[in-house]
Amino acid sequence: MKILNSLKQKQFFDANISDLELTGIIQRQTFKYFWEFAHPACGLARERNHKDYKDVVTTGGSGFGLMTMIVAAENNWITTQQFVERINVVLEFLFHCEKYHGAFSHWYQGNTGKTIPFGKKDDGADLVETSFLIMGLLTVRQYLKKIDENLYRRLIDKINALWLNVEWDWFTRGENVLYWHWRPGWSQYNLKIEGYNEALVTYVLAAASSTHAISKNIYDKGWARGGQIVNGNSFYETVLPLGPDYGGPLFFAHYSFLGLNPHLLKDKYADYLQQNIAHTKINYAHCRNNPKGYKGYAENCWGLTACDSGKRYKPLHPRKDNGTICPSAAISSLPYLPKESMAAMRHFYDDLGKKIWGEYGFYDSFNKTRSWYAQSYLAINQAPIILMIENYKTGLLWDLFMSCEEIKEGLQKLGFEGF
Repeated sequence: MKILNSLKQKQFFDANISDLELTGIIQRQTFKYFWEFAHPACGLARERNHKDYKDVVTTGGSGFGLMTMIVAAENNWITTQQFVERINVVLEFLFHCEKYHGAFSHWYQGNTGKTIPFGKKDDGADLVETSFLIMGLLTVRQYLKKIDENLYRRLIDKINALWLNVEWDWFTRGENVLYWHWRPGWSQYNLKIEGYNEALVTYVLAAASSTHAISKNIYDKGWARGGQIVNGNSFYETVLPLGPDYGGPLFFAHYSFLGLNPHLLKDKYADYLQQNIAHTKINYAHCRNNPKGYKGYAENCWGLTACDSGKRYKPLHPRKDNGTICPSAAISSLPYLPKESMAAMRHFYDDLGKKIWGEYGFYDSFNKTRSWYAQSYLAINQAPIILMIENYKTGLLWDLFMSCEEIKEGLQKLGFEGF
């Protein structure tokens, strides 16, 4: 299904267009990945644009993809009727796909709803991916309420059923921490969800559930590791409140904060706007300073996160840098470093567009040192481009997700203030 008002090729790589016009072009072109390239049977986002993945749909990327559809409907790239029809297809699939104590797998077969193993020991529930999907569903729910709560009551009730069926508390296994994975028959595979990383929203949702909630103690001892989540050291003349030295990959500042508004979040560990700005500044400063001398790194060419890097997908950051830039990393940081992010956006489009721009917007990554340019798209990196641009311009997704009464109650329970 084509989006409305499709872009004309003559608009591409026109350096005379304004910054605002450019953000719209990038958003609309990238949205095609989640609309035209969605799996035809279930409407969810394909993991990537590779022939071996044509029936592999991704849970977290689909949660983000649902949020991109809100942006599209709000900007009239699709009609309200198209939006509702697609949501209906998605919900039908989610009700019948395999689940584990209410939680979803990382990957599914788009025709059957059967779990596809993400890894040798990852062939059951993935609680973090589940949280990304639920964040997207709750944001859709709030948008449907905004349009016409009575008219769309059936869809709203379906979303509520999926959300309330997730047994967050079961994934503690009786301990003061949430565990990432589970499937029947496992005797072990004890990956704890500990901060600081991309999973803050997992703990917020787990605390917010009215049916399977966790306690604040689990947040403090599990996620915050009894306070060990705090960093407080300076890197590139920037103090980093939380997390690993130099901040880790930039998706830490993006995934949970597609819905959670960092401007409104403070707890005893950090001010989350300051956290994300500091993290982004360090990533930017590292690329600008370019200690390893990689080709192309500059004030307008930066952004290290998890992305395709040659033959493999790798989590990249200042402590693990191989010269690969991911456009999503810098563009999705627009709410944190608008000047620097916009400069990178202009460079990617104006100067590199003919090499890194395609049918669904910017390709995943490139490495000028190796003269390598990806031809791949990954749902998990494409969606934040659309959503964080929109949050920067209008706050749309932040406003919707933060309007959930359950989320407010969950944040309050965990000791957050400011929202």
